[in-house]
Amino acid sequence: MTTPSEKETRGDARAGHAPTHPFFGWYVVAGVCIVMTVCAGLGFYNLSVYLKAFISSEGFSVAATSGATACFFVASGITGIGVAWFIERYDPRWIITAGAIVSAAAIMLAGYVHNIWQLYAFYIIFGSGYAATALIPGTTLVARWFARRRSIALSIASTGLSLGGIILTPVSVHLIDANGIGGAAPWLAAIFILGVIPVTWALIRPSPQSMGLGPDGDEIQRDETGVELPPDGIGFDAAVRSRFFLLFTAGYIFVMMAQVGAIAHQFRLVSMRTGSDDTAAMAIAVMAGASIVGRLAGGWALAWMSSRLFVLGLIATQAVALCFYAALHGQTALIANAALFGLTVGNLLMMAPLLIAEAFGLKAYGRLYSVNQFFMTLGVASGPALIGVLEETTGGYDASFFLVAAGSLVAFGLIAAAGPVRQLMDQHAGEATSD
Repeated sequence: MTTPSEKETRGDARAGHAPTHPFFGWYVVAGVCIVMTVCAGLGFYNLSVYLKAFISSEGFSVAATSGATACFFVASGITGIGVAWFIERYDPRWIITAGAIVSAAAIMLAGYVHNIWQLYAFYIIFGSGYAATALIPGTTLVARWFARRRSIALSIASTGLSLGGIILTPVSVHLIDANGIGGAAPWLAAIFILGVIPVTWALIRPSPQSMGLGPDGDEIQRDETGVELPPDGIGFDAAVRSRFFLLFTAGYIFVMMAQVGAIAHQFRLVSMRTGSDDTAAMAIAVMAGASIVGRLAGGWALAWMSSRLFVLGLIATQAVALCFYAALHGQTALIANAALFGLTVGNLLMMAPLLIAEAFGLKAYGRLYSVNQFFMTLGVASGPALIGVLEETTGGYDASFFLVAAGSLVAFGLIAAAGPVRQLMDQHAGEATSD
């Protein structure tokens, strides 16, 4: 892919001419999409594959392995705070590169995991690397490059999360089945490095201002003296204490507890109920494919409907799909339900950064999203462990999936009570006008 040089793009903008190349933000979207494909395919969606491999090869219990999976998300949430601080001050490409190296190193060490402490160390290192390569830097970059078309840009970029499940998770299953996790590890690590680092430096730039542009390719906004205006939005201290941020973040703890818990155990659930790993891999691929369709449709629909009502509808649908997982056993029914669940997965992941940007602007976006992600790890980390413990205690997945479906309904109530999305932004705009 040939991209316009920074000099050419900046020259077009300064001359006031129509650009001779596509807006560079779309190259950034493509780069973020590819990076998320690799991260999700070998990280997020692959967690259930690693879980099954460690259980099979080392005899770890489901509860122990699920607890280690929780460490992946805790490490990711804690690391994300530092990632947000870094990308507010420095070029995000450096931390994406570092994250890819750390993630690949963790994958390389997977074949040497033989004890519980090594299992937990693997997930902690991998989670730290994942935080530096995936959602926080990716969504921050897209939010910087787009304003009017942010929902469309985010829906396209985050499609990589689903493409990873379609393209790379089946490849990982095949490599691990054929070679064991130790034999597959070097190949998976190489895919991670080659799929992230060259793409990051070829397609991604830190901000439109670095190329003499404003968001969406508009002119840079300046004051009457010609000085570039800072990003608009609400300050961190006011935003983080607002009713919307507190209740929305609390609601997303339960959303992600249910979603990630189900994703982490979906492969094993379908495999146990159908007796086929191939069917389980197909369920993950179908879920990821439905996630792509749902996310792209959602990005378009958000131009015409309330983002808050859209999120509430997604959460209610997630609760229904989780109840179906608790009750269904047939192959066709489980595959169909994977599609229903997938329609919610991609959109719910996309809506968190989109709503934070919509509610509070870009002034403190990175830190706000990292705090939101940090608290979401309470749900993300507890979901797989909770389902694993209940599965061993009750001898099946029925009770655990009904429980996380109830958690989705708690999330529905919290976000419904959070109030209007743009309340603080509208108040801020009114104060600015009166001044």
